[in-house]
Amino acid sequence: MQIKTLLIANRGEIACRIARTARDLGITPVGVHSEADANPLHVREIGRSILIGAGPASESYLKIDAVIAAAKQAGADAIHPGYGFLAENPDFANAVEAAGMIFVGPTAETLDRFGDKASAKEAAIAADVPVVSGAAGAKSDPDEIATEVRNMGFPVLLKAVGG
Repeated sequence: MQIKTLLIANRGEIACRIARTARDLGITPVGVHSEADANPLHVREIGRSILIGAGPASESYLKIDAVIAAAKQAGADAIHPGYGFLAENPDFANAVEAAGMIFVGPTAETLDRFGDKASAKEAAIAADVPVVSGAAGAKSDPDEIATEVRNMGFPVLLKAVGG
């Protein structure tokens, strides 16, 4: 399927960059904005932008149904999530595909797998991708974490598995 119209489900500089690339590829970009973002750079530069909700991101940029509705209104063939907001949300990727559009990004299965840092590291190791050393798997017991840290030596970086 050839993409003719691309909805960019993000704002700011990333939306502008995606729009420029889309135009370079002969694709018509369409933006989205919240009530609070009615006149910022991405709305002015993209040219056409559809209102998707109130100012807070939870009432606009993070509302899957509002973004899908905007894409349908725009006649979009595809949706590019940019980064942040819905870019790593497997439910969004599934919703885009269920609506008959292309999700410009990883599959929902990949997003789900890599949303958990422990499983992402396991997948990287299985694919022979070099990873930094560290404890295997998720840890939540403070004593177990302290033992791991002592065994590794300092400096140490602790990273949440999810989020």
